[in-house]
Amino acid sequence: MASWNSFPLEITYEVLGWAAFLSWSISFYPQVMLNFRRKSVVGLNFDFVVLNLTKHSSYLIYNACLYFSSAIQNQYYEKYGYEQMIPVAANDVAFSIHAVFLTAITLFQIVIYERGTQTVSKITIGIVSAVWFFAAVCVFIALPNQSWLWLISIFNSIQVFMTVIKYIPQAFMNFARKSTDGFSIGNILLDLSGGVASYGQMVVQSIDQDSWVNFYGNIGKTLLSLVSIFFDIIFICQHYILYPHKKAQVSSKLTEEGKEPLVKSSESDHPQSENV
Repeated sequence: MASWNSFPLEITYEVLGWAAFLSWSISFYPQVMLNFRRKSVVGLNFDFVVLNLTKHSSYLIYNACLYFSSAIQNQYYEKYGYEQMIPVAANDVAFSIHAVFLTAITLFQIVIYERGTQTVSKITIGIVSAVWFFAAVCVFIALPNQSWLWLISIFNSIQVFMTVIKYIPQAFMNFARKSTDGFSIGNILLDLSGGVASYGQMVVQSIDQDSWVNFYGNIGKTLLSLVSIFFDIIFICQHYILYPHKKAQVSSKLTEEGKEPLVKSSESDHPQSENV
């Protein structure tokens, strides 16, 4: 088994790892708190949450199996070499557990709070159903030869796929509404910090081992960081640059026709005199 060559780099690796864990973990709370304060989830895209739950569940399966299973670790060493280090750290497992729990809470908020006419799209339901059916088929394929590393790599690929597509509904919704109201920017800023720290952690490990195997040996973690950073930048541009003066104020009441809650632009926030 490989070991660290530099103690300072090992410490840096741990610090960056737990910094990513804290940033990513805390990033879930601004949205949960915003939903709780408003008693409404209008403005939060439901497809984003459902896809996110599938993504984090798949990532938890991958991280937990590779971190705790000696059989899977042996298959990893046989494929990439015994001089390599397992690319999953304790903070990765801790983050995944926490992410699944908080995403489930957000989904529960969608059920109990005001949501207007928003629903989970049939496309998302179809994607999620197809993904889990595909995963179940892969389990049966892996059983005869006990191809566990291959199997968890499937779950890692699933989380990469879900990471790529999960942000799209929210980004498009912000664009269509010309507003980021109801979607917490605090979540995005913390997510960006976590992505940068996670990528930095992998760079530190590669420098210490003088090998870049951990990047393609754990391609899921690599793409997770890069894709998250890419979309976080998009959301930050939407919030601070594209729609800074057009943040919508969403009424907590539905129209009499049961349509979407009324949305008033910030320009109408200033009261005007009325004729008596």
